[in-house]
Amino acid sequence: MDTGSEPKTGTTTGSAPLRTVSLALQGGGVHGAFTWGVLDRLLEDNRLRIDGISATSAGAMNGAMLVYGMLLDGRDGARALLREFWERIAESGRHSIFQPTLLDRWTGNHNLDHSPAYQFFDMLTRVMSPYQLNPSGAHPLRPLLEELINFERLRHASSSIKLHVCTTNVRTGKIRVFKPKEITVDTLLASACLPHLFQAVEIDGEHYWDGGFMGNPAMFPLIYNCKASDIILIEINPIVIENIPDNARAIIDRMNTISFNATMMREMRAIALVTRLLEQHRLTGRSNLRSIYFHMIHAEKEMAQYGASSKMNLSHDFIELLFQLGRTTADTWLENNFRQIGVSTSIDLQKLFF
Repeated sequence: MDTGSEPKTGTTTGSAPLRTVSLALQGGGVHGAFTWGVLDRLLEDNRLRIDGISATSAGAMNGAMLVYGMLLDGRDGARALLREFWERIAESGRHSIFQPTLLDRWTGNHNLDHSPAYQFFDMLTRVMSPYQLNPSGAHPLRPLLEELINFERLRHASSSIKLHVCTTNVRTGKIRVFKPKEITVDTLLASACLPHLFQAVEIDGEHYWDGGFMGNPAMFPLIYNCKASDIILIEINPIVIENIPDNARAIIDRMNTISFNATMMREMRAIALVTRLLEQHRLTGRSNLRSIYFHMIHAEKEMAQYGASSKMNLSHDFIELLFQLGRTTADTWLENNFRQIGVSTSIDLQKLFF
């Protein structure tokens, strides 16, 4: 995370070695506040430098805020812009019709399952499309993104962090990863375009939906377009759950999670296979392939208790809870795993992805 000048804040590390990493940021609506907390803690640690970011949906919003904030004022600027973005989201939640009921608050899971407004809207989106419900195609995040980020400067400034944003081409069904020089407000909105909520976003004659369908997020931009050999996946969609869903809403929630994790897991299996072949010296001849060390920052047990409806819970209390959970989780991860960066993979790839 080098902007050409010494950062104003961060952990004092003395002679500790500098580690360069790339970040993979998942999407997940308001659950992206967990990622905000993780990033806030990582930005405090001067031992880390970020080479590249591959991000989807809420992860793309977080990634854009981090990169542009770094351009403005280094690590302090990145932390400040991330906070402003999420505080503005929470402020908008004060006026939202989707509010947790007393019963939702009592259960402690921060879902909206008992909210009459959410229930009605959920039912409505199953029979009417956003082209009927929102014919103008207005997006509530567009004004905020345009206010916080000068996209012309973001695209043309010399940033040491390479931001890649994942989307899904509606017509072809293929993934489209927008490169650093292609990032616009439409790119971010396309990456977060859930088809039942928003009209497909048109960019250069093609239409795009949420990147989570084809890459949540994609790993290949970090392997082929970045130099760091360490990739940290900040996970907010649990791969493993403890309890089998036994009601309609829970089943739908789990189906969506599996769907959005599927492409990432297939990609990780392929990468793990190539890495194992490299370690066994079974890939011969000239090759640009290199070993990649994978790491993952997650709080699967805690995040698994929050259902899909909680991704639309914009309350300040919930966003702050997720932020603090992210910071605490990242702090523990750094304490336990920092020494493995640049040395070895800190997760069991076989257990997680095979």
